[in-house]
Amino acid sequence: MRISAGCQITYECPQPTPMLLMISPHPSRTPDLIGPHQVNFEPAIPARHYRDGFGNTCTRIVAPTGRLVISTKLLVQDTGRPDPLLPYARQHKVEDLPDDALVYLLGSRYCDTDKLGDFAWAQFGQGPEGWARVQAICDYAHNHIKFDYMKASATRSAHDAHREQVGVCRDFAHLAVTLCRCVNIPARYCTGYLGDIGMPPPYGPMDFAAWFEVYLDGAWHTFDARNNTPRIGRILMARGRDATDVAITTTFGQCTMTDFQVFTDEVPA
Repeated sequence: MRISAGCQITYECPQPTPMLLMISPHPSRTPDLIGPHQVNFEPAIPARHYRDGFGNTCTRIVAPTGRLVISTKLLVQDTGRPDPLLPYARQHKVEDLPDDALVYLLGSRYCDTDKLGDFAWAQFGQGPEGWARVQAICDYAHNHIKFDYMKASATRSAHDAHREQVGVCRDFAHLAVTLCRCVNIPARYCTGYLGDIGMPPPYGPMDFAAWFEVYLDGAWHTFDARNNTPRIGRILMARGRDATDVAITTTFGQCTMTDFQVFTDEVPA
């Protein structure tokens, strides 16, 4: 299966504004790219790419005064298979975890484990471990939060989402990640493209998606508390502790986003 994906984001800047962008596919998907991938700017400006501490591809620019259009488009070869299910994947003891997984047990900006630890142990600490425990957490987050695109908030933490019971895909992911960390399951936040391939209509407006990965049985596995069902055609862009580490755009100065478009479509054979 081939998937065409990309985005177009427009800013109006009253002065030159440094920006950090994370709109390239994750290096793990580079072997699946068909043809070149580029980040384009109108007007043309210099850009520099680098790898951050989580292995993501980042782009640094200085947006000029006035209007700037940022766009990208990629073509990916995908397996066409839904997210794999491994119901017997076991949970590791903390002392047996690899060193680089430990950071994903700690609290972070949006994953306030200190506020949800007691609840998590009371709710999930006595049930089955491993895959079944993560799925129970996904079920809980999926049913506890009501999706409402109009109530998206850039400052809502996992604890806030749990209390308010409303949010968007990042809030589902933050809550599930936090609850997993609270019960000693390493969990990391993911963002990328996820279209409606294989799903029945009606379809909502397209946006970037958020899901998460947990470390079980010696490997990282994909879970999605928002959709809570295996999906086809995920294109990973970035991983991190939470949305802070994988923001699509981070601006270092006043500017206004005036247009935002995302597309993800299966390309007919």
